[in-house]
Amino acid sequence: MSLRFCNSHSLYHLLLVLVIFCSISAIYAKANEDATIRTMEAFSGYPIHESNSFVTNLASSLSVDTETLQKRIDELSTFSDTPAPSVTRVLYTENDVLARRIGNEAVLAPVATGSHIDAIPYSGKYDGVVGVLGAIEAINVLKRSGFKPRRSLEVIMFTSEEPTRYGISCLGSRLLAGIESLAKDLTSTVDGQNISFLDAARSAGYAKEHNDLSSVFLKKGSYSAFVELHIEQGPILEEEGTSIGIVTAIAAPASIKVDFEGNGGHAGAVLMPNRNDAGLAASELALAVEKHVLESGSIDTVGTVGILELHPGAINSIPSKSHLEIDTRDIDEKRRNSVIEKIRQSAIIIAKNRGVTLSEFKIVNQDPPALSEKSIIEAVEAASKELNLTHKLMISRAYHDSLFMARVSPMGMIFIPCFKGYSHKPEEYASGHDMENGVKVLALTLAKLSLQ
Repeated sequence: MSLRFCNSHSLYHLLLVLVIFCSISAIYAKANEDATIRTMEAFSGYPIHESNSFVTNLASSLSVDTETLQKRIDELSTFSDTPAPSVTRVLYTENDVLARRIGNEAVLAPVATGSHIDAIPYSGKYDGVVGVLGAIEAINVLKRSGFKPRRSLEVIMFTSEEPTRYGISCLGSRLLAGIESLAKDLTSTVDGQNISFLDAARSAGYAKEHNDLSSVFLKKGSYSAFVELHIEQGPILEEEGTSIGIVTAIAAPASIKVDFEGNGGHAGAVLMPNRNDAGLAASELALAVEKHVLESGSIDTVGTVGILELHPGAINSIPSKSHLEIDTRDIDEKRRNSVIEKIRQSAIIIAKNRGVTLSEFKIVNQDPPALSEKSIIEAVEAASKELNLTHKLMISRAYHDSLFMARVSPMGMIFIPCFKGYSHKPEEYASGHDMENGVKVLALTLAKLSLQ
């Protein structure tokens, strides 16, 4: 089996910068068509009638090079804008571009698997990275075992899963999923330094030909399956001593921006009964978010006020403006949207009662949750059993590129434990043993799916 690393600067590779193809024919032929079969086998490099029973004995022969995998993770973590042990790798910055050049070696790539390598400021070195480098190692595992897949296999490294630079999470996978409004908006989107997305992409060596980002849209069914390996980013697997998490659903977020405006004034001169405090309005709404989430009756409903800004921001000045950004998530879209509506109604009531203006209540995004494909869940579960690994079905409360890949192909995810559930911080850590388990399960899962 052979590997090609495509280093094209086309718009397609703006998003699929680490796409590794292996030209393996998925061809069914009749036994008596010897001449045709010989031609096909000569073209593909593999026997057409590979025995499917081989995969049933594959588990015992899987060998993961955890030392090399860890070495690659450590090496990738050095491409950072902040000192170790933290990792900061923002879209299209110098270190992000350099980090994208990994993988130019002769390794084989999977059927549709992958993740991201961009990292929010001062985060860790395993989020996303395990799903990219681990995917490459999974293919090495299959190659060393002598397994010969029938379907073509592919590794994808997505652009900008984190919203750090342009405020849009899962930017690459959203575009692959064919979100037309995003493709249009990105042509005029700028970052905090007023650098447009297209200019940043071109400075990194991509998107040189034209501005039509819709050229990367994938047709539904482009992949027979997509499987993402990821650290859990939560404490459940580690606390329970479970090796593998099999994701059944991904909770999708809705993001809300809220602005209140009041009169402001001197902290000493304006008496309490006469105040129109935009800061207190924001604080009251933050508590209302918590209240409405808890009242949903489901542990799967969560809400977070991650940003709360006051203007003018002086200790002796009554806030005249306040700005909140709210994240709400659930695996039940109707229940989540009900919470959003309750938050909106609370914002209106709070503004009226406090004599301030609700100048903005904007739903920035309202993505639907995604369910994992039953056949992929079953493949991961079977792989875990064959490897004698403890496993459990669970949902993902963090969202991933898989959420959007589910719009174009059947999807599934594999979780491995991480230290205390830490993520998005320098203490983020996955042990070599847990990564080895995850890579083996991914490899065996891909083997099973490639023969379907």
